[in-house]
Amino acid sequence: MTVPIHVGPEPVPALIDAVRRGGGQVVPLEEAEAIVYFGNDDPEEIRSMLHGGIRWVQLPHAGVERWADAGVVSERPVFTAAAGAYGAPVAEHALALMLAAARGLHRLARATSWGPNKSREFAGSTVAIVGCGGIGRELIRMLEPFGCSIVAVTGSGGVPGATRVVPRARYREALPEADYVVVSAPATPGTRGMFGAGEFALMREDAWLVNVARGGLVVTDDLVAALRADRIGGAALDVTDPEPLPTGHPLWELDNVLITPHCANPRAAYWRGLAERVTSNVRHFRTGTPLEGLVSPSQGF
Repeated sequence: MTVPIHVGPEPVPALIDAVRRGGGQVVPLEEAEAIVYFGNDDPEEIRSMLHGGIRWVQLPHAGVERWADAGVVSERPVFTAAAGAYGAPVAEHALALMLAAARGLHRLARATSWGPNKSREFAGSTVAIVGCGGIGRELIRMLEPFGCSIVAVTGSGGVPGATRVVPRARYREALPEADYVVVSAPATPGTRGMFGAGEFALMREDAWLVNVARGGLVVTDDLVAALRADRIGGAALDVTDPEPLPTGHPLWELDNVLITPHCANPRAAYWRGLAERVTSNVRHFRTGTPLEGLVSPSQGF
């Protein structure tokens, strides 16, 4: 049995193919029971597409805060995100940022003359991972050859490969011992601004903050102040607040900062991960089995 699914408002061929691979039939919106959404990410665009026959909406991103904040996410229709679909490429980027920070590539790659060797080994480091969903768990797997001690901060119980697990509400307990603090938690009202002056004061003076989640989880002014005062060793950021980071922002000028322009998930990996998630969830929807990446309206992720 096929299920009628609308792909849009931008009918991307890769997503149409993904729906068909999962056993779905692509139909006009008025005939659909589900929506595989791809558009301009305006919450009102999705709201305008919903009608009484829609039972499920697949969103294209791992983070759903713009739709959750706008009150679009609901119990009916149910919403699913791409959370977990992009875990491996984003974890790979986080690892690259940590290796670059350890070896001082943020400075050495721009140097025009030889200077003292201030790099350090990464192997054997203590890494605190705040948020152990798809990204965090993939990162733990990638860190295994380096012999790192992993402090996993999560609200979901045990984490395979972690040296120690800290409940999400007590995440600050993971900060004092870490060489690197990797932020991979979802953006929700409860996590926004979770790293500010108080948290930086708990971190080691040589520790690096690595953010591959959302810029809003970090209080940018407090981060700048901590970096300027050498209260922490540095920051490696794939996401910032504001984003894009404006020309002339202090973060661009600091020599203990490494910034990449929200590129942790390469486009090829994005489309592959999204298509795989769509195909998998269409199969689940067709057979009545649990959907992957189900979003909780109350939690916002």
